[in-house]
Amino acid sequence: MHLLRRLGPPAGRGVVVSAVLAAVLLSACSPGRVQIDEPDLSEADRATCEALVDDLPDTLAGEVRRSTDPDDALGAAWGDPAYVLTCGVDEPSDYEPTAECSVIEGVGWYVDEDQLGDLRVDATPVALSLEPYVAVLVPARYRTDGIDGALSELAPVLKKHLGEGLSCL
Repeated sequence: MHLLRRLGPPAGRGVVVSAVLAAVLLSACSPGRVQIDEPDLSEADRATCEALVDDLPDTLAGEVRRSTDPDDALGAAWGDPAYVLTCGVDEPSDYEPTAECSVIEGVGWYVDEDQLGDLRVDATPVALSLEPYVAVLVPARYRTDGIDGALSELAPVLKKHLGEGLSCL
């Protein structure tokens, strides 16, 4: 006959204190809230972005969705470092009508040429074929895996909520 031997203090307050301490330590190790800038939008565009954000997936490219600051940000974040989607961004300042876009699952994404050529830097594709415009910050860490996977996962929800934007070449 084997006797079970308890390792540590008897059950009771010690267990509760240990559980609370573990939760505090885990939260200290987990990534913080992701700051998302608040764009200046019309009421209609704001409503569109709010509906889009509410419908975004809980995971993106295998990364879990994170809390944002503010709580009601017009965007979302996944992973650490975070993919960060922001709805209602301005047209990129370097965009020209003759610029090329990458069309992924029916959404035309513009990426600055400097970002395209260097996989060591973060990239920020902007979905210009839909309005209001949406930008997705893709950390350099995920660039070697390609950004098409994450953008293709977002395409259905973007097409569901956003209107027609610029034509892509």
